[in-house]
Amino acid sequence: MSEQTIDLVARLTNIPSPTGDTKNIIEVLNHELTTAGYTPTINRKGSLIVTVLGKDDQNHRFITAHVDTLGAMVRAIKPDGRLMLDLVGGFKFNAIEGEYCQIHTQSGQTYTGTILMHQTSVHVYKDAGTAERNQANMEVRIDEKTTNAEETAALGIQVGDFISFDPRTEITPSGFIKSRHLDDKVSVAILVNFLKQIATDKTELPHTTHFFFSNNEEIGYGGNSNISEKVVDYLAVDMGAMGDNQQTDEYTVSICVKDASGPYHLDLRNQFVSLCEENKIPYKLDIYPFYGSDASAAMKAGADVRHGLVGAGIEASHAYERTHQTSIDATEKLVSAYLLSHLI
Repeated sequence: MSEQTIDLVARLTNIPSPTGDTKNIIEVLNHELTTAGYTPTINRKGSLIVTVLGKDDQNHRFITAHVDTLGAMVRAIKPDGRLMLDLVGGFKFNAIEGEYCQIHTQSGQTYTGTILMHQTSVHVYKDAGTAERNQANMEVRIDEKTTNAEETAALGIQVGDFISFDPRTEITPSGFIKSRHLDDKVSVAILVNFLKQIATDKTELPHTTHFFFSNNEEIGYGGNSNISEKVVDYLAVDMGAMGDNQQTDEYTVSICVKDASGPYHLDLRNQFVSLCEENKIPYKLDIYPFYGSDASAAMKAGADVRHGLVGAGIEASHAYERTHQTSIDATEKLVSAYLLSHLI
């Protein structure tokens, strides 16, 4: 696996991009890919698309990774000047307790803060450990001198401002990458560096391929549009889910056979398995029971395609996540092998 992929993962995780506020990271990707010689387009929803002409321009591929992450919005300014949260994406309040955050105002000003329980102090609140972690009890403590709603509003903070979470990205000597938002910035980095590599090597793909960087996946409708009628295969590159009764781990590429939307296309899945075995790529087959992807969103939108899902194994998904370089490496190799192969 190229060091460039790891470096890009670290850089991307540190760019705030909660669903609904992804313009900045899309601009970064636009610059990266334009510099590499591509001519990206941005659709009305804000997703970025790069189409690479292949030898076969009649039978296309479509591959996605999503730039949007979990986040929050200001639900209300509380009487003491702190902020009530409204979550963006599918996660639980306990996953962000104690996390540093940024509040992004409409005027462009950014403030820092910490997400805490209202009843945090054990010296004051008897129920500090037992109170429910929910919208009523969790709040943002802003790093500004404010003690009431009027003073907070005077900072320019208002309902609807986006809140992003500190990723705390760290790459360990043992090869682990710990960070929020590895879902799905690992996959974004893999696709961007693949595009850079084939541009440098002047590699011609066997099929015209659309690279789609979606920005609404976490809320269920990323990657469900701009799909040409010539597209035969649709591949979502996203995280592999780990936990009890899961085969996915942090050292292989995970091939999803079914998620909450139903089974993925069997022939395409079998092609992934064959490519892994032919190229000695370590892999695991798995079912993600509470999961949806860009590919499942495309199917619900009526796309007539064969759909698949692969990705690096991510521990503690939708919290402080972790994966290993070997899992990213395996995913990178499978994506490359697939895009350089012929449709079957």
